[in-house]
Amino acid sequence: MKIFVPPIKCQGIKTKLVSWIKDNLSDNKFDRWIEPFMGSGVVGFNVRPHKAIFADTNIHLINFYNAVKTGEITPAIARYFLELEGMKLAKSGQKYFNEVRERFNMDFKSLDFLFLNRSCFNGMIRFNRYGKFNVPFGHKPNRFSKAYITKIVNQIDYISQAVKILDWQFVCRDFRETLNELNKNDFVYCDPPYLGRHVDYFDSWNEEDEKDLFNLLDNSNCKYILSTWHSNQYRSNKEIDKYIRQNIQTKEHFYHVGASEKNRNAMTEALISNYMLPKQKIDYTIPTGVQLQIMEPKRKYKLRK
Repeated sequence: MKIFVPPIKCQGIKTKLVSWIKDNLSDNKFDRWIEPFMGSGVVGFNVRPHKAIFADTNIHLINFYNAVKTGEITPAIARYFLELEGMKLAKSGQKYFNEVRERFNMDFKSLDFLFLNRSCFNGMIRFNRYGKFNVPFGHKPNRFSKAYITKIVNQIDYISQAVKILDWQFVCRDFRETLNELNKNDFVYCDPPYLGRHVDYFDSWNEEDEKDLFNLLDNSNCKYILSTWHSNQYRSNKEIDKYIRQNIQTKEHFYHVGASEKNRNAMTEALISNYMLPKQKIDYTIPTGVQLQIMEPKRKYKLRK
């Protein structure tokens, strides 16, 4: 199955697990797809529901996709911007990257966000306590080749075409607000930060958040799937114990931070659902890894009008 990769990269992106997740949707029928933790949006973008709410506390993600939805960002506009900025990056390297990063941290323009996301170290999304993007340069001055730009432009075109025919909403809000407005015919896909997997989570995701998420899902009147980590060779995820009444399916996956082999560790992923998961007959072995997601600290921003 061909998997669509979103234009904004994100640590912890589920690209390699989309087929597994989609197959576990089984034959579920629903009126509206809900993602309280949009992140990259890769799962929902590949499910392609007729109606969906993609929510996240990261205003920059939401602003980017709303800019595509309203036509403020088109494939042609993105191509022109990346070609121009790419030439400047090729000429000045890190110096120009730092200029764009400083510019973004003043104006928060969506195209600058795209540029930084695709030229920073490992395509990370990370902000400091003041809400400033602080990921360093990826040390690839010639990052924006014609082929690479075309790839990004095609990804934007996929979203641009989808929002013309599908009812997709992109909203910036806390997961509690999203999950408090569920209808019985909704389907929820949750991919929250993985508690206990990275210290950068501690400023934006804690035990109280984990407890609130469980209670909201447990009391919901609709079906859901929750993605989380199950275990590795050193320890297991104790938070899963709360979902003992639900159905759990696991699969080995690989995460890595950086290019060093020693940083690549096997991890057992878990899908938790409040309905019976189908038996799997497909081999979803993952040859390459993805990175852990680092969420932006919760801050107040103004939405684009």
